[in-house]
Amino acid sequence: MSISGSFRLVNARVIDGTGSAPVTGAELVAVDGRIAYVGPSRDQVSAEHRALPTVDARGRTVLPGFFDCHVHVALSIEDGLVAQFADAGSYAMLKTARRLRDTLDAGVTTIRDLGGLDNGFKRALADGLVTGPRANLAVGVISPTGGHVDFSLPNGHVPRPGADQVSYIADTDDQVLTAVRELVRSGADVIKVCTSGGVSSPTDQPDDMGVSERQVALIRAELDRHSRRRRIAAHAQGAAGILAAVRGGVDSVEHGYGISDEGVELMLEKGTFLVPTLSSALRVPDPDLVPPYLYEKKVRWSRIAREHIARALQAGVNVALGTDAGVCPHGRNLLELVHLVELGMSPGDAIVAGTRNSARLLGLDDELGTLEVGKTADLVAVTADPLADISSLADPANVELVLKAGKTVKDTAGLTTDVLDAIAA
Repeated sequence: MSISGSFRLVNARVIDGTGSAPVTGAELVAVDGRIAYVGPSRDQVSAEHRALPTVDARGRTVLPGFFDCHVHVALSIEDGLVAQFADAGSYAMLKTARRLRDTLDAGVTTIRDLGGLDNGFKRALADGLVTGPRANLAVGVISPTGGHVDFSLPNGHVPRPGADQVSYIADTDDQVLTAVRELVRSGADVIKVCTSGGVSSPTDQPDDMGVSERQVALIRAELDRHSRRRRIAAHAQGAAGILAAVRGGVDSVEHGYGISDEGVELMLEKGTFLVPTLSSALRVPDPDLVPPYLYEKKVRWSRIAREHIARALQAGVNVALGTDAGVCPHGRNLLELVHLVELGMSPGDAIVAGTRNSARLLGLDDELGTLEVGKTADLVAVTADPLADISSLADPANVELVLKAGKTVKDTAGLTTDVLDAIAA
């Protein structure tokens, strides 16, 4: 049993995602899935609001539903690379559905999947056929031949199924524009390009160049012809690839491990977002479980990322939360907050990165990202004070209540069940 869209939440401590100080003894009212009031508890409550089911938060901290702006829900390196290509399609789909549920249970109510999840899953989530966060999609990734998502084997064979659903290999300007149009046709909300090589790819390095600055600008011009503004996200790890991405006009730099002082200044000037994916960057795998090339690159680039991302955070670049889940474990998304704080961000600013800033990056800030009147009632509740202990959000077990558009999707503390039991009595 659960509440469904309209309720009055009392006795809460609200962190609203705007960066404002918490409000203790707070009250939040949602009507038809939208916030109608949030603020200090009121002595005078309208008859309409007083008649709503009342949820006692029992002093818990209530925050906006979080975002993860960089996931690969259809992928799990932990399952092994062979499984990515060997699983039957139906079995792979069911595993993806479970990962979506795990992500929602972690407190993430909106994701941006940057390669692998298709428009069918987005529709299934929106229609309630699958339980999980609402989804913003890249569908696939544009890369040059031999680039970051060119999965061709040394003999030229491309493993299938799987690789062809993600990789859009494009070298010439015409090929790049065709790939963009195909992705838009497939339902992409964001176009993802690889302007550098990567840590996990076997045939290139993060310092190698990928899609060029000029081609990024061509993509920007192509997307600007459409009435709906789609974002551009750049897989960019080395310093040169980051500069090419920002100069070309991307909205976000994904990873950004080797960002230079010049790159930081340019991002500040243009307002470009950084999605640092520290959950992946700082995680060095067991060398017995990955190829030698991958382990060696991870050791080197984890050190580089720690140093360079910390400088970018200190300089004040716009940061949105993203984990690269799929490369790192699913369902532990808010561990990213801990890493952001570890590298110098305050707990309050880390929370803003995972809520308001992420909504701004996705162009959803009119609807989501903060607990404000008129916005969709996505929220989570925890017993601990995340401003005093940000690590409390990293364990999904501590996320006791999750509401998506005002509807209960997780309630391990029985807060909303108690309400319905009282109504029934």
